[in-house]
This record gives sequence, C-alpha cells and structure tokens, in this order.
Amino acid sequence: MRKSLFLLPILFVALILGLSSVFVVDEREKALVLQFGQIKAVKEQPGLAFKIPLIQEVVKYDDRILSLDTDVIEVTPSDDRRLVVDAFARFRISDVVQFRQAVGVGGLRAAEDRLSSILNAQIREVLGADQVTSDTILSEDRRELMTRIRDQSRALARSLGLDVVDVRLKQTNLPEQNLEATFARMRAEREREAADEIARGNEAAQRVRALADRTVVELVSDAERVAQITRGEADAERNRVYAEAFGADPEFFAFYRSLSAYETALTGGNSSMVMTPDSEFFDYLKGADRSRAGIGDAAAQ
Repeated sequence: MRKSLFLLPILFVALILGLSSVFVVDEREKALVLQFGQIKAVKEQPGLAFKIPLIQEVVKYDDRILSLDTDVIEVTPSDDRRLVVDAFARFRISDVVQFRQAVGVGGLRAAEDRLSSILNAQIREVLGADQVTSDTILSEDRRELMTRIRDQSRALARSLGLDVVDVRLKQTNLPEQNLEATFARMRAEREREAADEIARGNEAAQRVRALADRTVVELVSDAERVAQITRGEADAERNRVYAEAFGADPEFFAFYRSLSAYETALTGGNSSMVMTPDSEFFDYLKGADRSRAGIGDAAAQ
C-alpha cells in the first residue's frame, strides 16, 4: 500500500514530462527546437516531434505568405515633382534558421520593421533614379518599377531569411499641399477652355446672324425689285388699256375718268370741296342737271 502511494507521484511526474516532450508541427508552420537559446533542431514537416522537457523549448514561425503595408513616404522623381507613395509587400520566411539568427527574440515584428526599412529605401532609390519621372510612375511603366523594387528588396531581405514574393504600389498621389494648387490650375484651365468655347460659339452665332440678316436684306430687296417691276408692268398695262380706250372713244373715257374722280372725292357724309363755279370738275354734273331740266320742260309742254 505504501509502495503504491509512492509510485503515484512518480507516474504523474513521468506523464507530465512525457506530454511536455511531445509537440505538434502544423502544416502552416515551421518550428525550431532551442536549448538554452541555441538551435538544436529544425522541424519543417508537419506532424509530431519530440524535445527534451524542461531543457529544450519550441519556437514556431508562420510558413505562409504574409502581407506587410509600408509607411506612406514621399519620393522625388527626376522631374522634381514630389509624390506620396503607399506600398505593400508579400513575403514569407524562407530560411527559419537564418531568420532566427537575424531577428533573435524579436520575431516577426522585428523582421517586419527591418523589411519595411528595406522596402522604403528601395522605393526611394528606384523611383528617384535618373530617367524616372512622375509621368513614368503614373504610366504603364509602373509595373517595371515595381519589379525592380521587388528584386532589389528580395536580394537584401535574404539576409533576414525572408523571401519577398511581390511588391505593389497601392497609391501614388501628389502631397496634400500640392493637390490644391494642382486642382486650382486644372480648374483655371477648364474655365479658360470654357471661355474659349463660349467665345467661339458667340463668334459663330454672330456669323450666322450676319449671314441671316444679309439673306433677309437680299430677299427683301429682290422681292421689292420684283414687286416694283410687277407694279411698273401693271401700270404700263393699265395706261395702255386707258390709252386704247381713250383713243377709241375720248368722250366716254373723259366721262369715266370724271365719274371715278367723283367717287373718290365725294366719299363720306361730310365731304367738302372749295372751287370756282366755272371749274371743269363738275361739267358732267352740270350736264346732267341740264339734261334733267330739258326733260322737265319737255314734260311740261
């Protein structure tokens, strides 16, 4: 009985030590077995692994492709137009032993800080190189520039045990203080273009109005000319007819003209005329009175 009580603690301690000597390596991880800070084993294959309990420890690192957003920095291309650049990178831990030796206990956070410094330096170097202008950065050549940044950063990141998979420029903008001036210049250019368009439109409208006015004057002049010709021809025809009528019967023509004159002069209820009694204007009226008087005398007889 006493022996059983003595063995239970030993079995319990042995079980604890046995369990603490086993660890699992996930397929998304790499593991290092450290003994007093020194690397004793590298576990890159997933599955169960063993270590010496209490003496050795296990440090695990992510084996997947990781993302890093760099700080927003300002670069000055060769045309001296400052740009604000925001980039990000994709990387993974390629050599876990070298990674541990490079960053020590700082782990992934320390590696990201050092990789961010490398990326910022390479971005400034590539985008600030000769023959690289702001237009180049904003054009299709941007892809080639990103490839150069990736390759140069990859070469420097190998010392950290990292493999830079890709580098991308997310945004490339003008600094805030330059945006207002740029927008103001763009606004002024658009207003100038609008004023030019309005001026050209007004000029075209004036030409159209002048052409329309000239066309109106020409049409009215032609119409009046044709009307005058038509009136002249009509008057000539009328005079010809009158002349023929006068030549055929002068007495009747004089009588007709007198009646027309009476009709024109004696219109209205209050027509007044002042002339001498012996005027020839009323010859036919006087003749009509004499005719009526002669008819009356004949009837009296």
